[in-house]
Amino acid sequence: MADKARTIQLKNIGIIGAGQMGSGIAHVCALAGYDVLLADLTSDKIESGLATVNGNLARQVASEKITEEQRKAAIDHLSAAEGLQDLASCDLVIEAATENEAIKRKIYAELCPLLNPEALLATNTSSISITKLASSTDRAERFIGIHFMNPVPLMKLVELVRGIATEDDTFETARAFVTSLDKTVAVSEDFPAFMVNRILLPMINEAIYTLYEGVGSVDAIDTAMRLGANHPMGPLQLADFIGLDTCLSIMQVLHDGLADSKYRPCPLLVKYVEAGWLGRKSGRGFYDYRGDEPVPTR
Repeated sequence: MADKARTIQLKNIGIIGAGQMGSGIAHVCALAGYDVLLADLTSDKIESGLATVNGNLARQVASEKITEEQRKAAIDHLSAAEGLQDLASCDLVIEAATENEAIKRKIYAELCPLLNPEALLATNTSSISITKLASSTDRAERFIGIHFMNPVPLMKLVELVRGIATEDDTFETARAFVTSLDKTVAVSEDFPAFMVNRILLPMINEAIYTLYEGVGSVDAIDTAMRLGANHPMGPLQLADFIGLDTCLSIMQVLHDGLADSKYRPCPLLVKYVEAGWLGRKSGRGFYDYRGDEPVPTR
């Protein structure tokens, strides 16, 4: 009979990627009392990520979600990593790099030889196979998907995804870790885009088809879904918030992985990405964000 799974004690958390997701994960980990090292390609990116955390913590104090003491304690738990070698002492490293399999594999190739053999490695991928990513590491048994939702400090859900080789100890440790961040775990099987994005992205893609085919304007489609389906924001506004390049990447993973024509990315989505109109982060997407108020671009 197999031994009962044990939970491994975590103290030091490394995060690779200081963008929107990485800085959000750093925020919630530091607030929960973990020592956090934030790594990225340049010190400028790390400083920008840390500044984002600082600003978001200040907003939480202003809205009385946390105290000033909690904010100061969280800042004390946060540090910049000068390189991947600084993550050698971490008990868990979470990769939150861009949604590109080749980039993630390159990071693991550099990182794995530096880590303690017992250290756990997680990915925040929103769509790529955990089993496939784990196979490019030296620790498939200690590799897991911990998929946070954006914006991380506000969203309660985390999808936990184990690969075919993920050990029970790794899974139970990851579950306890997510719970310690005051998040709710939803366990997903390792299929393309997991649960949330498998349901959400085809809806967004269908909204783009509805625009592409002239059924409704940007404003009409978003108003219809906000007021007709009680969604907090319209699907095209949400696509801009996620990033149209990320939306396209997830649809491509679904289309390639499940070989079903219903997941074919809308040609208009492809065109916007080719134009560099990626949504909020680039200033233009289905809305133009360069003025005082967002204006529909179609």
